[in-house]
Amino acid sequence: MASAFLASYLESIESVPGELQRNFNMMHDLDKRVQDLMKEIELIYSQYIEKAGGLKNSEKAKYLSDIRQKFDKSNTFSDDKVQLAMQTYEMVDKHIRRLDTDLQRLEAKQRNQDKKSDSRMFVDKTAEKKKKKKGSQPQTPEPSTSLPFSLISGAGEGLDMPVDPNEPTYCLCHQVSYGEMIGCDNGDCPVEWFHFACVGLSSKPKGSWFCPLCTKEINK
Repeated sequence: MASAFLASYLESIESVPGELQRNFNMMHDLDKRVQDLMKEIELIYSQYIEKAGGLKNSEKAKYLSDIRQKFDKSNTFSDDKVQLAMQTYEMVDKHIRRLDTDLQRLEAKQRNQDKKSDSRMFVDKTAEKKKKKKGSQPQTPEPSTSLPFSLISGAGEGLDMPVDPNEPTYCLCHQVSYGEMIGCDNGDCPVEWFHFACVGLSSKPKGSWFCPLCTKEINK
């Protein structure tokens, strides 16, 4: 998304450098014309002052008319320069405002995507936990002659079997999986799986089931 936005924006301002250069050249040309006219006005005014005592009224009027015309032309060039400068500013400002607006839209879309992504991750994790709870109980480990073994006794079942010490442990007895087990329906249960005998069950209960640890927390 960001790359597409950048490509679109760069394409929209592709002509801006050329337009800026053209406007700056025109402003420089107008400024030079104004300076040239001011020099001409100073020259005419100096001549007028020098000859004023011997000039006829008609000649004085001509000098003054020339000065007035050149002042009017100079003012016109100055106004054109100011107008061109304002157009240049507005052109740049338009692109800056568009950039600000597009950036705000981009940030809003990114925030929405992040929220959707976080929501999907939360749903996936919740589903994974539920699937783990509702799925098959952990498999009872099988002996392997390549690993050291120890003997453990299952609570209430008199279990006596070789167990891999690297196997994960479950239940209140902190032993490996064996026999029938039940999963706690609390998604945040720290133990997750329990042996029937350890929690006083002989068969799987109907509906939701919570282990003694989670039941104690819920009833607080």
